[in-house]
Amino acid sequence: MNLFAAFLLLMLPASMSVHAVEPADEKRLDEVTERGTHVMPFDLEKTVHVFSKTSEGGVQQVIARDKSDSEQIQLIRAHLSEISAEFSQGDYSKPMHIHGLDMPGLEALKAASPGQVKIDYLELPDGAQIHYASESPQLVDAIHQWLDAQLSDHARHAISGHPHEHGQHRHGHDSHDKHHK
Repeated sequence: MNLFAAFLLLMLPASMSVHAVEPADEKRLDEVTERGTHVMPFDLEKTVHVFSKTSEGGVQQVIARDKSDSEQIQLIRAHLSEISAEFSQGDYSKPMHIHGLDMPGLEALKAASPGQVKIDYLELPDGAQIHYASESPQLVDAIHQWLDAQLSDHARHAISGHPHEHGQHRHGHDSHDKHHK
């Protein structure tokens, strides 16, 4: 392999970096926070959402800011377990209630056939996560749009994880530790 080809292979991951997602305006952030209190049982001020894109989809984590807050951790786990089961059935009504009917990526996810989007729930020591994966490039793009929309709408209570090329189970968690100690 020549030096130029090796350089291109090394630069490819850098060219796949995630662009920064702009937070929604203050009015929308207020509306989403208010609607979220009716859907999410945990306290947004005591938790953080971490959204990470992967080559096959992405990961959504909700983690307690205080690792000893067992109440918030249990509420996070209950909620993410429940919505992951609903999402597996094509039911995205809870995010629709929070983010609206025109949330980017949502229509494609709702229209996906059973099994086209693999949804895996996993408990974390300080919360839980949902891993989304698809072999369909269109659905991967929809997942990315959907995660970006959530990151924008939850900007006060969310951070972006870093992009990953495979389905590791602790996406973005290091980023959380740096920003919320």
